[in-house]
Amino acid sequence: MTFFFREDEQLQQLGDRILQATWETFPQLARNQIAMTWILYEPPIVVNTGGALSSTEFWKYKPRGFHYRGVERIYPASVVKLFYMVAAYEWLEGGMIQPSPELERAIRDSIVHSSNDATSLVVDVLTGTTSGPELPPGPFETWKMQRNLVNRYLQSLGWPEFETLNVNQKTWCDGAYGRERAFLGTMMDNRNMLTTNATARLVHSILGGVAVSSQASQTMMAFMKRSLDPTELAADPENQVTGFLGDGLPLEAGVWSKAGLMSRVRHDAAYIELPDARPYLLVVFTEGPEQSRNEKLLPFVSQQVAQAMRELGTGNW
Repeated sequence: MTFFFREDEQLQQLGDRILQATWETFPQLARNQIAMTWILYEPPIVVNTGGALSSTEFWKYKPRGFHYRGVERIYPASVVKLFYMVAAYEWLEGGMIQPSPELERAIRDSIVHSSNDATSLVVDVLTGTTSGPELPPGPFETWKMQRNLVNRYLQSLGWPEFETLNVNQKTWCDGAYGRERAFLGTMMDNRNMLTTNATARLVHSILGGVAVSSQASQTMMAFMKRSLDPTELAADPENQVTGFLGDGLPLEAGVWSKAGLMSRVRHDAAYIELPDARPYLLVVFTEGPEQSRNEKLLPFVSQQVAQAMRELGTGNW
């Protein structure tokens, strides 16, 4: 498969070193319980420019990158909300839905606070469906077709990273009921599924200002911006930094991210600007109940990558 990034031996060695250190530090982490995609932004840096490049020009650049199990389909938890956000702005700019203060509040809260209730409204508006009691077969088929609108939009982009994703389910606190539970399938085989490579490509497009439009991309980045201020983090126990990729980075670092957490996964997708290294994009998915509870795993990986970025910047590699 051709990726939007190019792999090379130097990053392969660094990526392997980071993963080896992670397995040595967390021996309970199985080899198939982590997936990672790491993208470097080297001069000319084409991201976070306020949309200075056209889509055509932007996609001509292929940044260096590394991935481990980056094509494996994994339940994404709340990381899927990034995909619904992009779809919402595509629908708005295309006139498929009408703007409203409530929709804007829901899109914002789905990312800023990772609100499942807000996400429920966004999915309803995107697809023209609502949750509720089970439906008779005929209406249910129509409902299912509508619920796959976002999948069809993402497939229409023609990006190979998006070929295996599934984003047609709401996110829940307790779980799905009624028609939503029926839609998941008896064995939950219709759950949302993403890869770290697909997630990285979506975030890469937002950073480049080419997700929907320059203005939409800047709005989305604003929602993803995270404060590293310890006082603010302490005041919000459900912040998306503590226990995730922004944890343990220098306070002056810039972090734009979206985390995902439930009883069996702990994920994060983050664009990071360090004061002493070039910017980069890091997506890490981890699976298993132990990993879900482990607040030290993702920060460890993040700090290892940050150190590797500093080494690259000083020419030690």
